[in-house]
Amino acid sequence: MQGQGRVYFYAISAVVIWSTLAAVAKSILTVIPTFEALFLSSLIASIFLLVQQGVRGGLQGFRAYDGRSYLAMAGLGFVGLFVYSGLYFYGLTQLTSQEACILNYLWPMMIILFAALLLGEQITLRTAAALLLSFSGVLVLTLGKEGRADGNAVLGALACVLAAVCYGLFCVLNRKRNADPTVLMTVAWGVTALCALPVMLMTETWVPLSWSQWGGMLWLGIFVNAVGYLWWAMALQEAQNAAMVANLAYFVPLLSLVVSAVMLGEEMSRAALLALFLIMGGILLQNVRRQER
Repeated sequence: MQGQGRVYFYAISAVVIWSTLAAVAKSILTVIPTFEALFLSSLIASIFLLVQQGVRGGLQGFRAYDGRSYLAMAGLGFVGLFVYSGLYFYGLTQLTSQEACILNYLWPMMIILFAALLLGEQITLRTAAALLLSFSGVLVLTLGKEGRADGNAVLGALACVLAAVCYGLFCVLNRKRNADPTVLMTVAWGVTALCALPVMLMTETWVPLSWSQWGGMLWLGIFVNAVGYLWWAMALQEAQNAAMVANLAYFVPLLSLVVSAVMLGEEMSRAALLALFLIMGGILLQNVRRQER
């Protein structure tokens, strides 16, 4: 497989893998406590990335950074993966996986906000309209009464929105540092595991995993957290048209709805469909603005 065919294989595979996150995590979190699941999946991801880098080209890339750089990566990992994942996992326990996934896809709009605040990028009238359109989807989903999970809808929605804020901030701060993606994600997932461990020990009771739950945990750690990210980064790096490849990410919430319906038997409510339309509409409106530049 060569050229752009390989690019789209990596990109489409990453999208399909990521679309399973909400359903797989939701099924695990019905039995396994939040920070136990976060600790195990993050530790698996960090170890896999470290081993993968060692097999591919040795660990020279890790020697290119000093202590201050690693401290900055650790800070990015704390905000962008530990806090983000903790909030998102909590949201999954309170909402249906479909609702949580839809709200999680506010992060592209959060990138726009933080790029304006931290990088000085301009917010135009169209950008403001796109933001308003996406955030109206949050209100629709939060206030909707159909298809509601048994948890606290308001707290679940707030957790997912704050998770999107954290990930948007992570993306913008990472853009400023421009660190090697494999090194950054190895450190970031390692920090996430280290932070989740004491929280797990202090607040949760360890629950032994069944073989099927270990399978789900390995899927989250290796494929969703590690392989999906690497393949997506490789696709963007090798693409002749990175913007066209990046647009494929918007299929994740749509595919996630299908996966959740098949795996968990969740039915899509009218409120969730409308929220998805509004949030994706805001993202696409902003994306059109970028392509017109």
